[in-house]
Amino acid sequence: MEYAQLGKTGLEVSAVSFGTAPLGDMFGAADSRTATAAVRDALDAGINFFDSSPYYGGGLAEERLGQALKGTTQDVIVGTKAGRYGFDEFDFSPRRLREGLHTSLKLLQRDYVDILQLHDVEFVSLDGVFTDAYAELVRLRDEGKCRFIGMTGYPLRTLRRAISETDLDVVLSYAHFTLLNTELTDGLLPIADQHGTGVINAAAVALGLLTPAGLKAQVDAGEAMLNAARRAREICAERGVDIAFLANQFSIQRSGCPTTVIGTTKPHHLESAVRAVSEPIDEELLAEVLAATAPVQAESWPSGLPENN
Repeated sequence: MEYAQLGKTGLEVSAVSFGTAPLGDMFGAADSRTATAAVRDALDAGINFFDSSPYYGGGLAEERLGQALKGTTQDVIVGTKAGRYGFDEFDFSPRRLREGLHTSLKLLQRDYVDILQLHDVEFVSLDGVFTDAYAELVRLRDEGKCRFIGMTGYPLRTLRRAISETDLDVVLSYAHFTLLNTELTDGLLPIADQHGTGVINAAAVALGLLTPAGLKAQVDAGEAMLNAARRAREICAERGVDIAFLANQFSIQRSGCPTTVIGTTKPHHLESAVRAVSEPIDEELLAEVLAATAPVQAESWPSGLPENN
């Protein structure tokens, strides 16, 4: 495993971090034994950053993560989120954020979290997010309930505004440095570097588009992107290569971010993601895939309120 500093936080995070959405049954049922085994496998692989949210199974992911980490002597970095509690349930009011974090801490069996982020802020008016909600994040940090604060979302426009209009330690961006989309490089990293904001990368396989099975999430990817993803899968299949492995290699090694979040409860998927950190990329194959996806590499699907895209 390789490690790098996350922005100006001083946190040394593993190149692969563990996303706990699968622990909350977000991608199929996973019992507590499987969840615990996945977390222990991640620890054994050198992963030290675990990213969760009350949205993942209504707190189930946080509860299972807390149980799995209980008693470990390894230094771990635990992050969770607040503000999103269901598919279409958002509440970024200061009172709800505080109550939500209190519940999260109980489930995680911790006195504080290392990173607390507002979850998917593009689904509400940003005026309240950047004023009252942000102020509550700062208060929670000042009180020692979290060490560092941030926001997550899909539209890069929203994250750019979050970085420039508040003072965040981190942001989490997903599906914006993949074999299908490389907007992160010019669309977010420069302003993040300017402000000293750490960027957490996620969704290297573009929510399933870059896996043999295809798209898993409910997003309007558009026909052009679906066709590009299909062609990328075909190219890799013709070469006998797992497209998800190439996608992880590219995102982890070339994004410029200190860590990339991988979510899985399957040991072979975790092992593959960790191997992707250091195994040399097949440059000829990569070039062929990127040529096939070039027409859509600056395209994003809509997410949240239209004005936030």
